[in-house]
Amino acid sequence: MTASVETQGITLTEAAANKALSLMANEGVEGLALRLSVAPGGCAGLRYQLSLDDEREEGDVRAEFFGVEVVADRMSFPYLMGATVDFVDSIEQVGFTIDNPNAEGSCACGKSFH
Repeated sequence: MTASVETQGITLTEAAANKALSLMANEGVEGLALRLSVAPGGCAGLRYQLSLDDEREEGDVRAEFFGVEVVADRMSFPYLMGATVDFVDSIEQVGFTIDNPNAEGSCACGKSFH
């Protein structure tokens, strides 16, 4: 099991934090945070968005995990409460994954939920 720290209802595993730190270092921009959001789209209705962001908006929910600041806008946060963000690097899959107990269902490709 991957170590993680939970705060503000979102969990970022150590593996995800390490990958985010690596991506941030490659960008060479100070003050980057991992932004999580939810947007309309995908075949199940909503899709996750992860990005590196140097902007903070009023009302953002903020937390720090293993040296990575994670921010979520106040409209997305209710959909993300309880979600765990991980990074997987295996033969079958490479990339960030989100395990979200709020998702009632998802599409076959796993890129969107409702």
